[in-house]
Amino acid sequence: MSEIEPISLRSRNGASPSGPAAQSVSASQPATVAFNLQELREILNVYGRKVAAGEWRDYAMDFGRDKAVFSVFRRASEYPLYRIEKNPKLARKQGAFSVVAPTGLILKRGHDLRRVLGVFERSLKLVE
Repeated sequence: MSEIEPISLRSRNGASPSGPAAQSVSASQPATVAFNLQELREILNVYGRKVAAGEWRDYAMDFGRDKAVFSVFRRASEYPLYRIEKNPKLARKQGAFSVVAPTGLILKRGHDLRRVLGVFERSLKLVE
């Protein structure tokens, strides 16, 4: 598997979808939007640093037809603290990647995932 291919999910028995319905969906557009290995690596690097700092504890991934979402939780039973979204329909306009706060406010959006994830980096503050 190369680093630019999306991660493909299969059913528990290992079979991939087949038949005319599956072929027509895959010919026109991908059935689901997913993060590729490089994107997932970037997200998990940030996630690992935040877990080590004790700020984040759990995550969830959701792959749909329109977008892929990586949600970050403080506790497993809460609403997500942040959502990292990939929406390919916005790739030529505002950028495919965005970080969304729990209120729905888009904190950062762009074409480069690494720069979008920069919103989580702590800035140094001058103490007088």
